[in-house]
Amino acid sequence: MSVDPFIGTEATALPGRTGIAATWWWPKPQVGNTHPGACYPLGMVSACAYSGAYPTGYGRYDLSTEGVPVAFLDDQAASGFTHFQQSGTGAIRKYYNYLRVTPMLEPLDALGRTWTLHDERAGAGWYETTLESGVRCEITVGPKSAVHRYTFPAHHDARIVIDLSLGGLSIPYGATVPLRAHLETVEPGEARGELVVEGAPLAVHVECDAQRWRQMLWYDRRLMAGGSRLDFDDIRATTLRPFGVMWAGPTTAEQTVEVRLGFSLRGSEQAQANLVADCGPSRTSYTRRREETTRAWDDHLGRIDVTCADPDRTTVFETALYHALIKPCLAPDESPFRPSDGPFAFDVCTMWDIYRTQLPLLTTLAPQRAVELATALIHVCEEEGNLPIGYRMARGADVFSRQASALAQTFLADLCTLGLPGMDWDWALVHMHNDLRRAYGEDYLLRGLAHPVSHTLDLAFGYWCTQLVAEHVGDKTLAAELAQYAGGWTNAFDPTTGLLLDSTYYEGGKWNYSFRLLHDMAARIALVGGDDAFVAMLDRFFGYGAAPVVQPGPRPGVEEMAAGYALARFEGLNNEPDMEAPWAYHYAGRPDRTAEVVHAAVHQCFGTGAGGLAGNDDSGGLSSWYVWASLGLFPVAGQSLFLVSAPAFEAATIHLAGADLEIETTGFAEPGPDTPPQYVQEAYLDGRPLERTWLDGARLHRGGRLLIELGPEPSRWGQAPEHRPPSFPAGTRREDVVGPSADVPL
Repeated sequence: MSVDPFIGTEATALPGRTGIAATWWWPKPQVGNTHPGACYPLGMVSACAYSGAYPTGYGRYDLSTEGVPVAFLDDQAASGFTHFQQSGTGAIRKYYNYLRVTPMLEPLDALGRTWTLHDERAGAGWYETTLESGVRCEITVGPKSAVHRYTFPAHHDARIVIDLSLGGLSIPYGATVPLRAHLETVEPGEARGELVVEGAPLAVHVECDAQRWRQMLWYDRRLMAGGSRLDFDDIRATTLRPFGVMWAGPTTAEQTVEVRLGFSLRGSEQAQANLVADCGPSRTSYTRRREETTRAWDDHLGRIDVTCADPDRTTVFETALYHALIKPCLAPDESPFRPSDGPFAFDVCTMWDIYRTQLPLLTTLAPQRAVELATALIHVCEEEGNLPIGYRMARGADVFSRQASALAQTFLADLCTLGLPGMDWDWALVHMHNDLRRAYGEDYLLRGLAHPVSHTLDLAFGYWCTQLVAEHVGDKTLAAELAQYAGGWTNAFDPTTGLLLDSTYYEGGKWNYSFRLLHDMAARIALVGGDDAFVAMLDRFFGYGAAPVVQPGPRPGVEEMAAGYALARFEGLNNEPDMEAPWAYHYAGRPDRTAEVVHAAVHQCFGTGAGGLAGNDDSGGLSSWYVWASLGLFPVAGQSLFLVSAPAFEAATIHLAGADLEIETTGFAEPGPDTPPQYVQEAYLDGRPLERTWLDGARLHRGGRLLIELGPEPSRWGQAPEHRPPSFPAGTRREDVVGPSADVPL
């Protein structure tokens, strides 16, 4: 593996952009907001050095929502190592970072100080560094556990301190205070505790292999001599005092001490069982756990192979795939809110970030894990009354509702269309249908329009997706009812401009949302006046013929940001709303334009090094975009379609469930930021000419050989109306337009 988890951990530091990429304006923080900590693929637990920085707890930056992030630390530093980090998100007001473990050579009074980090290293599943105190720190994780190994210098009284009171970040209003807590020692070398954090119970079972060391509970940085239990109820920020457990004793040079933590949302006994299941009974299990986690990552990252002569580009690709498979956190049999076992998930932060790119990638590479996530989301809906737009280790699925509506319906429709086993679609349909009538859905039902007006597009598409499931289960009456509302997307547009109506928008503006890949793109293009008019609007949006722009700097002012937004320009993969817009050209017969925009984005918005991301990675949403785009494919979420374009690699193989999709090229020239784009001249699927610019999802999942002939000039491939991606007018069935998935003519 050539994964570099440090990509995206610092402010964007990419070469100066050229061509159309120089015209794109980046409003959101120019930083990936990733962390290099140990993660397990789609696992429950992560662990990383903790500085309290925004938003992952790792790093040097203060709160930042626009422009270049401002550092509040000169160097990478840490006060210990925490668990449960976000990955690439922004201001979600839920930052986890629970159970800080700190190796110390100082008295307990020094707890909370930071030590500069030296010789940081990380790979898929592990992280290590040396504190300036001289302690070498190594961490790995399992699906529901973490193992720390500390190598101490010779010292008369070294210690390992676990702080159960800490959570969140060291920024204003960033702390997470436990509402209740219980902590007790079990026997020498063992302790357990339970915290209630934002309504969710988090339990931990801790084991330390330094059995000859003293073991003590502590409160307010004072040892509780002889104490074996601490209980706290009704904790508030004003009453909170730090508390935890500590082991202390003398060390010889290079002596190692391991600390193992098992976690559960269902009590400390299950936390202990999870620890043993992940790490075995031995208290010294770091090496075994790291090897098993490495193998798990090898398996997941090995599901796509690329042929590339440039090791830097290979690193960018493998790291993007790695980032794409960290979240959501799947925690089977861990729901604290359901009495029965089964799938559970948290840290879906948020569907708005991941539904276009990351969830289709998950469905492609790990379909049964996608079914597991979908089942978990429906369980959440049963408990909390709505399908979540985002979900966290907390009560309250609707906290992200302002971002969008009906996004889970998009995810579920793809699973249904593919016919993946393991779903009760009658049961799912009940919740999909009911969810459409909640929140902004009420305005849509009553008035045919919901503001922010982007929700109108969401809801119309949600009705179309739900119609697919109703057709699948044979409920023709409900399907006909849903079809009436699937065409309501037209109400969101101003026919005089061809753009969305003036409205409030969650980030971006009406230009960013106006090129969504709707289910009836033929009607969308007709609304603006036809192919030429639609292409002209897209060209203006992507900056063809425009002058280069200046990006926002640190702490940009209101006027600076207003001037940037007034450009009404593509945000260059710095933000989510227009991630799919480059592929809108396909529907107007201009896949050559898609190739140009995607080439500029792939090679100028991603790179190696800590500053290698153009914007927030957002739970792998941005990295998933890169994976798809560089393969020459793009998923149309909810429609089970994949658009075909020029790949950035000479060859690639996607290892699907039971089949391989081999992507090969002829005429390929190694691309880069200073090379011109390449264009599809012709394409072949299993030796037959592929004249259309798309693949049906079921056909893609069957695998095969996709051969793409490339050239330096645009061709006529994909221009004819019959070769463009399909549209689904209101009232039509998907099968009537696409045909039986296994036998679609090419």
